[in-house]
Amino acid sequence: MVKKDYTNWSKEELIKEAEKKDKLLKKKYGIIWESKPEKVAELCKEKLPVLAEEKEIETDKKKPVNILIEGDNYHALSVLNYTHKGKIDVIYIDPPYNRGTGDFKYNDKYVDREDAYRHSKWINFLEKRLILSKKLLNNQGVIFISIDENEFAQLKLLCDDIFGEKNFMGNLIWKRRGGIGSFAEKSLTQNHEYVLVYKRRDGFLYHKILGEKRKKQFKYKDKNGIYRWIELVGPSQQTKERRPNLDYGILYDKNGKKIIGFIDRSNKKDIFNNKHSGKIIEIWLDGKATWLVGKNIIQKYYKKELIKVFEEKNKFVLRIKNYLYDKKGNINGAILKSILTDNDLNIGMNAEGTKQIKEILYPKDYSRMKPKPLSLIELLIHLKTNKNSIVLDFFAGTGTTGHAVMNLNKKDGGNRRFILCTNNEDNICTEVCFPRIKKLINGYKNILGNFDGFKTNLKYFKTDFVDAKATDMGKKKLVDKSTEMICLKEDCFKRVLVGHNFRIFKNNQEKYLGIIYDDDGVELFKKKVKKIKKKFVVYVFSLDEGAREEEFEDIAELVDLKPIPAVILNVYKRIFK
Repeated sequence: MVKKDYTNWSKEELIKEAEKKDKLLKKKYGIIWESKPEKVAELCKEKLPVLAEEKEIETDKKKPVNILIEGDNYHALSVLNYTHKGKIDVIYIDPPYNRGTGDFKYNDKYVDREDAYRHSKWINFLEKRLILSKKLLNNQGVIFISIDENEFAQLKLLCDDIFGEKNFMGNLIWKRRGGIGSFAEKSLTQNHEYVLVYKRRDGFLYHKILGEKRKKQFKYKDKNGIYRWIELVGPSQQTKERRPNLDYGILYDKNGKKIIGFIDRSNKKDIFNNKHSGKIIEIWLDGKATWLVGKNIIQKYYKKELIKVFEEKNKFVLRIKNYLYDKKGNINGAILKSILTDNDLNIGMNAEGTKQIKEILYPKDYSRMKPKPLSLIELLIHLKTNKNSIVLDFFAGTGTTGHAVMNLNKKDGGNRRFILCTNNEDNICTEVCFPRIKKLINGYKNILGNFDGFKTNLKYFKTDFVDAKATDMGKKKLVDKSTEMICLKEDCFKRVLVGHNFRIFKNNQEKYLGIIYDDDGVELFKKKVKKIKKKFVVYVFSLDEGAREEEFEDIAELVDLKPIPAVILNVYKRIFK
């Protein structure tokens, strides 16, 4: 670390530096780095980020609206802290890996391997964004972060600090390429990457997953669903010495073909079915093996006709029904393992992502961008989301996360929504991400044939700015530019009426939204509300935090009033302090 020269520092600067050093010294364990100012963050001291509508795609009015935001993700996340605080179910990001090969830019300059502050700049860059993203997750939310060995150690410590070490859910290992590797790799070939998983607070994963090979084992069906038979033998580490209570014999009526009770090693019998033919045999497990469960569980499940004895090659085998789905509709498959390729999941490598983007954007070739394979992102989203979840990717790049969400919805009839945030560096948003999402929604034709499209909806926004000065004029300008943010917050985009100094919107669920931009719009807006006779969420311009309730007393039962821009300013005040 470079030694600082304090000779010409003012008293105030020295006090501030001492407080900073003291704070670092008090940190007993974790990651410490040299903080570097970032232009996009410094800009927010003078300008406040807002949204401006760019384009929209509407193919099915009954489907939800997905979001694409073009702009620096620090500004996009700041806006989302107003519109979506505590609303996101799952976040997936694939940030720059900081390999020193032109993949990471800080303050408009690529960071190379020789930069003494290479790691500090990357941590400083990511820390701000992870702090903002944490506030977006609901209490059951989960974040997945792709990374490789260049910043894995730093990222783990950083996430422990931001999300809490107790909220670390695990580290997934994904095989990104095959082959013999590169000749530039002198020591060993790095053919894998990582996905760190953290929860917000009470987050969880649907641990049960199922590959195609395992699905084929579910050959049977009854009134409770599709199932297979699995043996009731415990795992190898569950030996007779360790679990003597699971070492017992099954009393089986061979002629009547039914279980009647149990017997232990001292020949003590426990009969629960006295009606039998008299031809009783004992079924024991060989070697060190034990039953998977205790006698009471076997008796309970047998009476429910979930357990059955099979005779195979003069041997009797006890099996239990294993249903494909549980009562909540979640898959009863194999528990997720940390090495993804070991789970019969058909997870592709980088080559799959390259092939997919070639097919969609043909004849243009953006394979150099090496997007993640659709199968990987789809699996991660599936591990967490229900059919109505909101998924955020604020390093959206080529748009694979949006593709994965739409593909999952098509498979299970879900209404998941995605929010993608990306800058337009190298025209990645305008030439790759948006065209890809547009083709996937509308459908396309290429040399392989026709794709009909997912038939959903999209709003495409760009980040914009207003003056940060909290003067009356500054507040008025923020209100005038807040329309898209408010529509996004309330999920109401369809214009019903554009009046004099007010607007009315609605959504597919018949939710109504009103925005009043100044005093002149109040009375005209009230007349329209009385005519429509629907419950409204109303954002009304106010110079303070009051919502001017006295002016709406005559329609109080029809309006839920919210002041603007005070709440927006309070959010930004906390972020940009």
